Amino acid sequence: MNRSGLRRIFNRFAPHLEPHKRTLMMAGFCTLGTTMMELLRPWPLKFVFDELLAPPNSSSLWLKSLPIIHGDNDLLLGAISLSILLIAILTGIFGFGQAYLTSSVGQKVVAAIRHQVYNHIQRLSHSFHDENCSGDLLSRLISDIRMMRELLVTSILYICDRSLVIIGMLAIMLWMDWQLTLVALAILPVLWLTTVKFSRNLKNATRRQRRKESKVVTALTERLSTISVIQAFAREAHEEAQFARQNEKSTQAGLVTTRLEAHMNRLVQVLLALGTTGILWFGVSKVQTGQLTPGDLLVFMAYVTGLYKPVRKLSALTSRMAKATVCGERIVSILETEPEIKDTPNAIEAPSVCSDIVFENVDFSYPNGHSVLSGANLNIRAGETVALVGESGSGKSTLLKLLLRFYDPQNGRVLIDGCDIRTYTLESLRGQIAVVLQESVLFNASVSQNISYGKLDATMAEIIASAKAANAHQFIETLPNGYDTIVGERGASLSGGQRQRIAIARAIIRHSSVVILDEPTSGLDHENKAEIEQALTRLTANSTCFTITHSLATAKSADRILRVKGGCIVEMPAESQNHEATQNSMVIN
Repeated sequence: MNRSGLRRIFNRFAPHLEPHKRTLMMAGFCTLGTTMMELLRPWPLKFVFDELLAPPNSSSLWLKSLPIIHGDNDLLLGAISLSILLIAILTGIFGFGQAYLTSSVGQKVVAAIRHQVYNHIQRLSHSFHDENCSGDLLSRLISDIRMMRELLVTSILYICDRSLVIIGMLAIMLWMDWQLTLVALAILPVLWLTTVKFSRNLKNATRRQRRKESKVVTALTERLSTISVIQAFAREAHEEAQFARQNEKSTQAGLVTTRLEAHMNRLVQVLLALGTTGILWFGVSKVQTGQLTPGDLLVFMAYVTGLYKPVRKLSALTSRMAKATVCGERIVSILETEPEIKDTPNAIEAPSVCSDIVFENVDFSYPNGHSVLSGANLNIRAGETVALVGESGSGKSTLLKLLLRFYDPQNGRVLIDGCDIRTYTLESLRGQIAVVLQESVLFNASVSQNISYGKLDATMAEIIASAKAANAHQFIETLPNGYDTIVGERGASLSGGQRQRIAIARAIIRHSSVVILDEPTSGLDHENKAEIEQALTRLTANSTCFTITHSLATAKSADRILRVKGGCIVEMPAESQNHEATQNSMVIN
């Protein structure tokens, strides 16, 4: 087992156990109780063999000191039967308490870790999300974190429980017969070496298995989110074959892990059988020579079984711990990833009303090395509407991502009110900006919840007013439950124009001083486009507006039209605008 990996995981997640100290102490008490009952369990049968089935006058010394039951076999049998029942009842009570309390803490710890990781992922920069698949992140958030319960709570209490049992049994076994105890312990060094060897291989196999499983989850997530494209191109059979190959690789990786576990269990069983055989051989010879009573041998064999059982389970636990350690390392690696874009220590609140916005000698390349902007300069006055045109990949959307601080430029600055936006807190900066994208993303929630996402404390009156301004109120009223209608995943139950108008209402309700429009009318029919353009006019009134578009006809309503080309920003002269607009019109006609 990798101790540094375990130490790293416990250092990161141990604080989540702190609020549950009292519950864990109660679970520990129950663990102690189950240990005591397990140590007592063989003794009633010893008295059955030695006191009831053995020849007369062979009673134990301590039993002779109890005149009430000594000599009365019926009363003794009743006492033995009652003790068996009492041990069973107490074992059940302690076992229930241990299981319930452990599970309770485990569930709460898992929930706390998942909440911590989810919050951290949300705050990681776009560069992280560009490089990591959502399916892999989902796998870590769900299945990997679930294994933390095994590592942080269940395994620790189980190890404590079994350690107490082993120590107690060894103490009694040494008291009963130290020679037989040494025979029982002879196989433990070999057993330990076997476990260490297999645990290392299991950990490597599990790491490979988790990677393959993450790829399966990623494939599922991607295919389910693009099901309309798959069906439109009739590629169901192709995707089925692709998924079958990935699923087969995951299965093979899982079989490698299972095979290693089976090999380890087989070797452990053989070693334990050798130990049991040795004890039985020497134990019977001691009974025959009168050094042990049959009841003593029975108790000793029960303890050996009880000793080997937790040892066998601890070896199986090693494989689970190896798996959990791999999962824990995958989670810790996320938490140790620092966001590239974050607030500076002395960050201030962004102004509620923005004046000029300036891009000053901005250079930017994406993490893959693709250069987009080079010495880009742009000055936008407060309240001005600017249209950005250019070919796909020219850097139009990149300018707006820099304004939102999804990324920071490698060189140059972005200024608002004469201050570098890196001096503002991210929340206050983005709180001043409303965004309407080409493909509006809605949540699987009600219409009113989707609109109020722009302002979480919005009243119903504000929601309706925003919907009316976005030309959405009329169609919302016709929905089955009006504003309480659930729109489905990504707004699947609505048309493209309806989704766009709800997205505009969501932007309107923010009352932002800066508005970003990324091809908001692309792909819409004439009627929807006209209604949405009216709504956008209301949205951008008294705001500084950036419009990204490929259409010069759409850009005509802007105060200025800027072309992004070759990493630079240039203003288009009026004659150039008219020439390109004419060409576009000829192509369309």
